Amino acid sequence: MEQRGGKAWKERRCWFAVVVVLDVFWSGAFAQIRYSISEEVQEGTVVGNIAKDLGLDKSALKERGYRIVTGSTEPLFQVNQNDGVLYLKRRIDREEVCERSSPCLINLKTVLENPLEIHYVAVEILDINDHSPVFPEKEKRLEISESALPGARFQLQAARDPDVGQFSIQQYKLSHNEHFRVEVKDRGEDRKVPFLVLQKQLDRETAGKHKLRLTAVDGGKPPKSGDINIIVDVLDINDNSPAFTKELYSATLKENVSVGTVVIQVNATDFDQGANGEIIYSFGKEVDSKVMELFRIDENTGEIKVTGQIDFEKSKSYEIDIQASDKGQVPLTTDKSVMITVLDVNDNAPEIEVTSFSSSIKEDSKIGTTVALISVSDSDSGINGKVICTIKQEVPFTLAPSLQENMFAVVTRSHLDREMISQYDVTIMAKDTGEPSFLTEKTISVVVSDVNDNSPEFSSSPYTFYITENNSPGASVFSVKASDRDEGDNALISYHILRDVSGDNKLSSFLNVNSEKGDILALKSFDFETLKTFQFQVVATDSGAPSLSSNVTVNVFILDQNDNAPVILYPLSSNGSAEGVEEIPRNVNAGHLVTKVRAYDADIGYNGWLLFSLQELTDHSLFGLDRYTGQIRTLRSFTETDEAEHKLVILVKDNGNVSLSATATVIVKLVE
Repeated sequence: MEQRGGKAWKERRCWFAVVVVLDVFWSGAFAQIRYSISEEVQEGTVVGNIAKDLGLDKSALKERGYRIVTGSTEPLFQVNQNDGVLYLKRRIDREEVCERSSPCLINLKTVLENPLEIHYVAVEILDINDHSPVFPEKEKRLEISESALPGARFQLQAARDPDVGQFSIQQYKLSHNEHFRVEVKDRGEDRKVPFLVLQKQLDRETAGKHKLRLTAVDGGKPPKSGDINIIVDVLDINDNSPAFTKELYSATLKENVSVGTVVIQVNATDFDQGANGEIIYSFGKEVDSKVMELFRIDENTGEIKVTGQIDFEKSKSYEIDIQASDKGQVPLTTDKSVMITVLDVNDNAPEIEVTSFSSSIKEDSKIGTTVALISVSDSDSGINGKVICTIKQEVPFTLAPSLQENMFAVVTRSHLDREMISQYDVTIMAKDTGEPSFLTEKTISVVVSDVNDNSPEFSSSPYTFYITENNSPGASVFSVKASDRDEGDNALISYHILRDVSGDNKLSSFLNVNSEKGDILALKSFDFETLKTFQFQVVATDSGAPSLSSNVTVNVFILDQNDNAPVILYPLSSNGSAEGVEEIPRNVNAGHLVTKVRAYDADIGYNGWLLFSLQELTDHSLFGLDRYTGQIRTLRSFTETDEAEHKLVILVKDNGNVSLSATATVIVKLVE
């Protein structure tokens, strides 16, 4: 606190009585007392006791209207008229009231009336660290040439911190990197200006952009800070010559190629950018004018194209000097040579000549059998005239070279089988080794002739046939069929029946076969009841020399016909009729077996299945007949009125489609 005598304010009291203002920018040198208070303290905070410090009579303050003289703005302080205490009327922001002035003094003029007294009080607002450093931008871009030398300085925008003194910006920090550091220049009044200092030369081709972070730090405890991103774009200079991508450029070119043909494309790169990195291509200054009539180079693409007639006989190769230059103000140039080799053109196709040819070959020919002799030729020379011969298809033939160059024999390389493939179209290919190669083809047809190497084969083995008995003698009853895979006489087949020389199979003598067709004829009629089955063999023989043959077994089954009528076995037949007499007592009971009619049929199946029935009977109430067994039984007891003799006629019938039958007569006599 600072106090001054009453003389000073008495000298100025008249002037202060006229001008009533609140002057914030007084230096405080004229104040009678001086207080200090931190910014942002709460409303009502006591600043000091003016009455006590000035030695004023507290009891007269209210009576004399003690007050603070204010301007039009809302007062920051107020004095208590009862005790002379000065207190804060509202919260104070030092940066708002004083901005960057330091110290921040608020000068108050207090007034007492009757008599008029004016006293001056100064209040210093103390700063607190309530602001962080702030840069005007979030990001700053700098363009620095790669030619800049170490030590070059680049001023950066300073950060702003409304706080003052130790709470203002104290230092700047730069993120770690090898090319830059930060230096700070003190401009006074809490102003520190950062400079970016180059400490290692830049190379745009290595890194075209550098990203840095600058941090401003104040002196608070703890300190506050603010950041800005700094992007350094490295500007190019023409410090790189074009570089070809290959150490050696070489190409081959066929003679007679069309104008405009691209021979080769050279390529160079330049690590610079813009015009410094743009490349143009050209021929060297010493290139022969005749070469420039044959070739040109595209200055933009580096393509070397044909512009004239290329003749192998005039020149077999060309060595051309080329240049790659950039478009810098002082262009940089690189030289390179291109070697172009001219190739001879293959313009003649091979020729094939068949000097000897056999159009057919037997299927049993040995491996290595010669079919044809061929010769090949090519008018070209070198590799263009060298001919390779092959057979195109997968066939059982191959080319065998002879002692004479370009002479070949077409020979078999595997066994032939006419029955599998009877003719081959053999395509001989002659191809030279030029680039591109020429190909000539020639086809010969080789027919495989037959040999008798296949026996006849029957369509079935064995054969099984069924013949109904009572067949017509001399008619065809069945047939056999054989085939032969050979052709011509080798496939012409004749048939005959294999006769049993031992005589065991005499039945085969009753059969005959059509030697050409294989039809089997029966020379007699077969009787099922006599012969039910037999077998024999048929031989098929081809007409080859020597002939080949094969046998087949034929199984024959005779089928039954209903050709036999039932034969009565009992009662016994006499004089062509079956009749018998049976005597039975009159006193027999019902169900008594009188007799049993027995019959036989030589046929089988339904043809031999017999049924019995009563065809004629004197009294139907007396006798009954079992239709399956032929048993005759009484149906009731006899009475005195029944006749003593009864006649029964029994019909025996088979079950053939056209049934056959026989009858038997039984005379039943009753005895006492």
